[in-house]
Amino acid sequence: MTRHLKNHRQGFPQGITLITQDHDETGITFSIIKLKAGESYRFTSRMETAILQMAGTIECKWDNQLIQNTRNSLFDEQPLALHVPNDTQVTLKAITDCECTFFETANDKQFPAVIYSPEGMVDEHRGKGLVEDTSLRFVRTIFDGSNSHPNTELVLGEVVNFPGRWSSYPPHHHPQPEIYHYRFSKPTGYGHAELGEDVMKVRQYDTIKILDELDHAQCSAPGYGMYYIWVIRHLERNRYTVPEFTEEHRWTMEPAGKI
Repeated sequence: MTRHLKNHRQGFPQGITLITQDHDETGITFSIIKLKAGESYRFTSRMETAILQMAGTIECKWDNQLIQNTRNSLFDEQPLALHVPNDTQVTLKAITDCECTFFETANDKQFPAVIYSPEGMVDEHRGKGLVEDTSLRFVRTIFDGSNSHPNTELVLGEVVNFPGRWSSYPPHHHPQPEIYHYRFSKPTGYGHAELGEDVMKVRQYDTIKILDELDHAQCSAPGYGMYYIWVIRHLERNRYTVPEFTEEHRWTMEPAGKI
């Protein structure tokens, strides 16, 4: 079983690149789409689908609604994401060269299509004031059980990991499968991803699959900001809410904790 996917370190070609599929261990189909200015991509969702804008100016149309948005920086700008049930027609039109990530999972239940726009979305400063800010990071929870319909099966968010610091910390785990997809502030950037006792060196465009309730703390090399998408699939009768933190490291969550 391959958990660390690193076949695309040179970047992604135009069109659609499939990275994971819903019939593998995660239950999530993850793909990248890159469109040149003027190109359009129309599709009817066959599963529950979340589309996250990564770069460029894009026009998105669904259910007779239309929105246009520009994103120039994953690190400094808030995300735009469209979340639709199966059998929804969506059209993406590239106003400039653009890139989006797609996340799909099997789900026949219906729910209202929702656009999560940058307006009103703020960075959550997790880890501030704890262990000398060594795990301070920005977390953007785009949608989870607190703001999505109960018929949905996905949870989606982003993390901005500061250079030389940790995130997803203290080490934590949960039974629901998860995917992380990485980008860095410079092409030469890298970080380390823990999966239990294993540590993997992650670089630009890498993806890891988090399974088997393994702890999964992360850190970025000094000088390199690390961004990653996190997407989780709910389990039947066990929806994701909050992770379980590893007991021996819980003390780092206390404001009085000192190094």
